[in-house]
Amino acid sequence: MKRQIAGSTIIAAMLFGSIVPAAAKPPSDISDLPGSRAAGAETAMESRGYEMTKTSGGAQYWWNSGTKTCVSVVVSNGRYANVDKTDSSNCGHGGGGGNAAAAVGAIAAVGLIAALASHKKKHGDHGDGDHDGDYGRGYNDGLYGGQYDRDDSEAYHDGFMAGEAEAANRRHANRSYARGGPDAARTACERRADQYQNAPWGSSVAVSQRTTGGGNYEFTMATGHYRSTCKASPSGQVIDISPY
Repeated sequence: MKRQIAGSTIIAAMLFGSIVPAAAKPPSDISDLPGSRAAGAETAMESRGYEMTKTSGGAQYWWNSGTKTCVSVVVSNGRYANVDKTDSSNCGHGGGGGNAAAAVGAIAAVGLIAALASHKKKHGDHGDGDHDGDYGRGYNDGLYGGQYDRDDSEAYHDGFMAGEAEAANRRHANRSYARGGPDAARTACERRADQYQNAPWGSSVAVSQRTTGGGNYEFTMATGHYRSTCKASPSGQVIDISPY
């Protein structure tokens, strides 16, 4: 049976500009992480004493035992979209919950906007609140390892597959063979792949790379479900991009 969530209303309202998301307020020791690529940001969180305790409602919860700080993180298109200090109870360390969970739910909805907008560009603007909500739930279930709901809608399925693809992108992008090659070439191909797939900036990541003739590099780019092959010079000039 299809599940209903309040988040669908929030997502739809944000897409039409009726809600303005609040700016994230991370603790000072991780204030540099919003906007960073998730793979590297997760490593930075761990190196600074944070440990992920759970995922819920599309948000990750990280606990720092040294500073007794709980942080919620929302990832969108491979980057840390929102990083907020939240009540310690959300990390299982006592204290009151109250409105904190509701606030985190709204932040999680913000993180889905870019993915949902990209989906609509590819498949047509459905303009339906149920579709948006189903897609959002599926995306978060796929992204954070939730159980697939076989009785849900087609929009849920599309979102789940997109979330799984994004999770795989992060894992691959953090491996040494994908991080190889000149930074200028890889960055240029990431930006060009965003344009090529008509996706929001920061959506694409390199999942593999190899050298080609003439000292150039070829990257396999992942943009959600979609793959492309990008060739670039060491200085960052894109030579060609084509479907994978």
